This record gives sequence, C-alpha cells and structure tokens, in this order.
Amino acid sequence: MSGSEQDPAAIPAATSRRHRRRRAWGIALASVLGVVLVVAIVTSLTPWPSAMIIRSVFERGGAATVTEMQPYVPATALREQQDVRYGEDAASTLDVFTQAPAGDRRPTVVWVHGGAWISGSAENVDPYLRILAADGYTTVGVNYSVGPEEHYPTAITELFHALSYLQDHADELGVDPSRIVLAGDSAGAQLASQLAAMVTNPRYADLVGVAPTITSDQLAGVILNCGVYDLSAMAELQGLPAWGFKVALWAYTGEKDWSQQSSGATMSTVRFVTSDFPPTYISGGNGDGLTWLQSLPMSERLTELGVPVTELFWPATHEPALPHEYQFHLDYPEAQEALIKTRQWLADTVPVR
Repeated sequence: MSGSEQDPAAIPAATSRRHRRRRAWGIALASVLGVVLVVAIVTSLTPWPSAMIIRSVFERGGAATVTEMQPYVPATALREQQDVRYGEDAASTLDVFTQAPAGDRRPTVVWVHGGAWISGSAENVDPYLRILAADGYTTVGVNYSVGPEEHYPTAITELFHALSYLQDHADELGVDPSRIVLAGDSAGAQLASQLAAMVTNPRYADLVGVAPTITSDQLAGVILNCGVYDLSAMAELQGLPAWGFKVALWAYTGEKDWSQQSSGATMSTVRFVTSDFPPTYISGGNGDGLTWLQSLPMSERLTELGVPVTELFWPATHEPALPHEYQFHLDYPEAQEALIKTRQWLADTVPVR
C-alpha cells in the first residue's frame, strides 16, 4: 500500500472519533450556554447575586481606604463610643468621637457613609471623623440598613431615628443638637442631602412619608462629597459603571424600573432643594464621572437658589485624574487640600466655642 493510500478499515474509526469529539464539544457548549441562560434569568429576576458581588468589591475597597487614612489621624486624645445602639435593628448603630467630657456639648458632624446604598459601614469613615474631632467637633458615623435586605426609604427613617437619639443623649455624647452638620460621601452624600432637603422642605418629607426629627434651625450646614442627586441622569448611563449603579438602585429601592417609579423621583434631591437648604460644602474629583453628572449640577442649582455654597472642583485636564471619593486618599496632595478646605469651612460655618 502506498503512503498516499489509507487503510479503508481506519476510515470508520477516524470518523467515529470525530463524531465523539463533536458530540463532547456540543455537550460542553450546551452546558455553558445553559449556565449562561440560568444566570441571565436569575439576574433578570433579582438583584441579589449582582449586588453581593458589588458589595464584596466595595468592602475590600473600604478596608483599604481605612488603612490608607490611619497614618493621618492625629494623636489627640478622644472620648470614643463605638457601636452605640440607636434603634432596634442590628444595623442601627453609631460611632461617636469627641474631646468633650460628658455634659459638654460641641458642634456635631453627623456623617453618612457611602457604599452604593448596598454596602459600607461607619467604620469606613472613622479615621476621617477622628481627624475632624481633633479640631474640637463631636463627630458621629451612622450605620443604617442597606439593600437588598431593606428597601428605600428605610434608611432615611433610621437616620432620622439616629438624629433623634443624638438629641436625647446630647449631654452623654457631647452633642450640640442646635449645631448639626449633615455630611456624607457617595451614596451617603445622597442620603445626607435628602435628610437636609426634607428638614427644610416639609412638602418633600410628606411626599416620601417620612417625619424629620430635627428642625431647620438646628441644621447648620451640609458636606457633600462625590454624591448622587439626580437619578434621571443615572438612568441614562452606559457601560460597566452604569450596570453597577442600576443594580445597586434596584437592590436599594426594590424596583427594577426605579427610574420610572416614585423612588427614582424622590431620591433626586436636586428637584426638592429650596432656598432654605443649609450652607453647603460640595466636592468631587475630575476623574469621577459623578462630578460632572451630579455634583456640579447640584452646586449650580443650590447657587441659583441663593444657598451659600463652597465648592472644590478641578479642571477636566487636571493630573492626576482624581477618582471617586478622592477625599479619603490622603496620600494625594489634592485630598489634603480638600481636608484643609473642609476644616476651614467647618470653622467658618459652625465654629467651636
């Protein structure tokens, strides 16, 4: 038999092997497609799997940021009370930092942590609060329920409960309830702006069905870092960041079509701020898309209303591009500048007596 000729007996065997390989590949492909289909169906019905992935990413980032801030916390002796329970829910705790002895009331910064409404902890901002407390303020980091375990407006109700608790225990905690600054970062800035808008716009609070526990004369100011204030703009985002925000808002509101529901409308605080909104410090990094889409429009709206606004923004061309929540990356000179400006704004707006 020549080298170019093939044994006829080998042809069926070779054909059989090819059929087996094709069948194996077909089975494998079908399995993969089946898994993809199941995942697609599950993630179209519930935000839980995607929300848990996002939460894990945020938790790792939060822990790294705490480590980064620690070297900048001054050695000032503080009276610290952590995991103070202000409500019945396990999430209803707060951390308090102050130089004030019991019975001495200090102007108070109440900070709402970020985490896309589905993650985060007051612990993530504790180092920053210790820095501000070293200037003589009482600073409070508040924990609250997040999605998808709880839905909007549960967090708002809890945060107002926290403010009520601070008033009721003012002497014990070193809180001056007549001089409160609401502050927040990212989703926490949205929540802080919502609290302030409800306190100063009773119709807004009625629309959401929430009863504020402080009055406008108690609210001295607001600090808003890298927040979200217009959800209609968020609904128009594209790409991976857009996917993350849309999943987070689905988990937090309990509504996949949140942009078409009352939640999307009432979370958009830019629509409900009035000229009675308190003096505001607002900032965002030039490398953060939320700055251009959210923080700048919010600053402009407040300015139009005649609200005193102190802003810190950088040109689009600034290098390095400053990321979301750049304020906590205290290795950056720009973050140090933001800290100095925040401290000066506090000293001018609500001085320690």
